[in-house]
Amino acid sequence: MAKSLVIVESPAKAKTINKMLGNDFVVCSSMGHIMDLPGSTMGIDVKNNFEAEYAVIPGKKKTISELKKEAKGKKGIYLATDPDREGEAISWHLFNLLGKKKSIRRVVFNEITKTAIQEAFKHPGDIDINKVDAQQTRRILDRLVGYSISPLLWRKVGRGLSAGRVQSVAVRLIAERENEIRVFIPKEYWDIEVELKKATSDKQEATNFTAKLDKIDGKKIEVENKEQAEAIISGLKNEDYIVTDVQKKEKKKYAQAPFTTSKLQQESFHKLRFSASKTMRVAQQLYEGLEIGKEGSVGLITYMRTDAVRVSKDSIEGARGYIVNKYGKDYLPSAPNKFKAKKNAQEAHEAIRPSLPLMEPASIEQYLAPDQLKLYTLIWNRFISSQMNPAMFSTVSVVIKAGKFIFKAQGSQKVFAGFSVMYEESSEKVENEKEKILPPFEVDEKLVLLDLRHGQHFTKPPARFSDASLVKTLEEYGIGRPSTYAPIIMTVVMRNYVKRREGYFHPSELGMIVNDLLVKNFADILDYEFTAKMEEELDEIEEGKKKRLVVLNDFYVPFEKDLSLAKIHMRKVKGEAVPTSEVCDKCGKQMVIKWGRLGRFLSCSDFPKCRFAKSIPTKVKCPEPECGGMLIEKLSKRGRHFYGCSNYPKCGFMTRKLPAPE
Repeated sequence: MAKSLVIVESPAKAKTINKMLGNDFVVCSSMGHIMDLPGSTMGIDVKNNFEAEYAVIPGKKKTISELKKEAKGKKGIYLATDPDREGEAISWHLFNLLGKKKSIRRVVFNEITKTAIQEAFKHPGDIDINKVDAQQTRRILDRLVGYSISPLLWRKVGRGLSAGRVQSVAVRLIAERENEIRVFIPKEYWDIEVELKKATSDKQEATNFTAKLDKIDGKKIEVENKEQAEAIISGLKNEDYIVTDVQKKEKKKYAQAPFTTSKLQQESFHKLRFSASKTMRVAQQLYEGLEIGKEGSVGLITYMRTDAVRVSKDSIEGARGYIVNKYGKDYLPSAPNKFKAKKNAQEAHEAIRPSLPLMEPASIEQYLAPDQLKLYTLIWNRFISSQMNPAMFSTVSVVIKAGKFIFKAQGSQKVFAGFSVMYEESSEKVENEKEKILPPFEVDEKLVLLDLRHGQHFTKPPARFSDASLVKTLEEYGIGRPSTYAPIIMTVVMRNYVKRREGYFHPSELGMIVNDLLVKNFADILDYEFTAKMEEELDEIEEGKKKRLVVLNDFYVPFEKDLSLAKIHMRKVKGEAVPTSEVCDKCGKQMVIKWGRLGRFLSCSDFPKCRFAKSIPTKVKCPEPECGGMLIEKLSKRGRHFYGCSNYPKCGFMTRKLPAPE
């Protein structure tokens, strides 16, 4: 009896699915995308309804031949690529290559478990052409921008530069934050605290506590300098401290939804210090399947590119059963917790959760690599906790009057752990660590002054973006989608527009100047609202509410006009050579500073007759004894910035952190 052919994207996914389908199926991998736009030309016929010229990706001809060979004589062909636009596009290309006349069906599942796989194959469908159109439209838009603006940057700044429709907007965010930091002027301020205790001999109630100055003469006040602070301190020494108000409340803190892609990337940065790309790389491994002892290859989490918070009924029941058995009925809500989806969320998907909710991290620890275990534990804890009762806090707020001065003290005590026995968000953990318990108070109670303190502070500039805060901001602006956050960050780092230092993004000189040129000449494309609107239109194409040609035409007409003007008016940084006192090692003529793909560099002034060039050294000497070289900034193949000796390869010294100059 003829078997059926199943095609997925990756060998790991094929291996996991193969054992779940039995002997009636042959599972093969397409090794990702098999077709794309050509690399050497734009590949878009603008005058012919933006028709895309797709070509086989170099190195994939052998894969296609093998798939065609496998397809011969098969009972049926199933395309089981990922349940998103990219997966749909891969299936569409496979459908066209293998022959439209064959019995080819589309199979979609959100998790790689035996139950999910078998259920999906009972209900095969057809390729969702709206999803394909949305993916193609994004690809075409990105190609129009990249292959139009990049050559312009080559002429105006330096060869090898590139621009991107979404990536350039991310660079703008980082560059504008850097400008805010540079112009920021710290503002001095002082806080004033009093240390008090109850006037009682009861040792249990004699707890010392601190209250902060809140108002003077009924008005909020900012203490701006030391003289003002000391004058207030002097006026407080002889005052009576009387409790004027006590407010007691019960506060609930509710469990958070299971992870979306954005939240997973944010929390894995805060808790695990994983970059967005590392998070997605490890999550992909967990999703596609790992060898778990006698179980064989098992998919441990659901699909990890999602903005949905919905989870299946079976997984909720599994989590609720686990909670009762592990923690008791007090921790279980009477009905399952539900979470509100954000606007435009793909609710056909699920949130990121364990495929098998009862598979505790400790039970499979021996089979996972350290990073896999860390991320799986994070996902598992978040999901289980999402179905638990709220944490309960007893809060006390006390108002204390000292003459014309009003102080406030606040205390908080956790009285029921609820979901927090399993999971606390990084921000919540910091907050809870600062909780303090206040003694009981009565209105009109007189307190004893123990100490008066004042402290100087300065306002701080806005923080630079990290992987977590950049992903959060992109999501808030509506820029990009779950599948694009990590690639956006990786791209801007690899292009040397942004440097990652100790987990935070700094725009390079090159990034700043390219951003300035693009913002001035392509205001629409670099506009946050415009970029978010494009994302919404792509969603509308996927939903069948909008036609891709309308979206493409609406974009291209004004873009073409901006491009024509930019060719004339964009500043030509490339020609702005800055003379230096250095001489060329090759011909002895003066060296000048120019701009290139990796930023500023030293070039012979006699170019193109003399092509000698070198990196601009820092002012730090190589620490290796008797070397004599200077450290220069370099970029690794993985996008990491480091400093290496100018005498490389003779001297191989390198460091991630620049030493202080002598």
